[in-house]
Amino acid sequence: MWIKETVEGITKKYKTNDPYAIISAKNIILVEREMHEDIYGFYKYIRRNKFIFLNSRLSEPIKRFTSAHELAHVELHSKTNTPFLRRKTLLSVDRIEQEANRFAVELLLLDESIYQYEDTNMTINEIGGIYGVPEEVTHLKKF
Repeated sequence: MWIKETVEGITKKYKTNDPYAIISAKNIILVEREMHEDIYGFYKYIRRNKFIFLNSRLSEPIKRFTSAHELAHVELHSKTNTPFLRRKTLLSVDRIEQEANRFAVELLLLDESIYQYEDTNMTINEIGGIYGVPEEVTHLKKF
């Protein structure tokens, strides 16, 4: 639950759940570069500067999820340079990657967003898709 509480604190402080707005407000340097198609992005901590690198070739929803995932590393593992977020990392058993995925899901898929759809027959995966959360990780959402 500490990850959800961390996300709630951030969204309250910055009055948004937009990862790009939070990254900007925190003076994290966001760099978009063309990378191998399997690489979504990564986080680097260099001389007290925080950098998030995104693959410019990704679709907008995947860029948004990746930026939220990398923001998680800033918040949860700030002095650790993280491995590349790859397509297969969404299914990773590595603790810090799972924590970052859970943070990204909580940030992009707020409880209020889900409650908007309570009178529909939509699944959590369908609702997650609206907010750019990949199906592979929607199960990480905690209510």
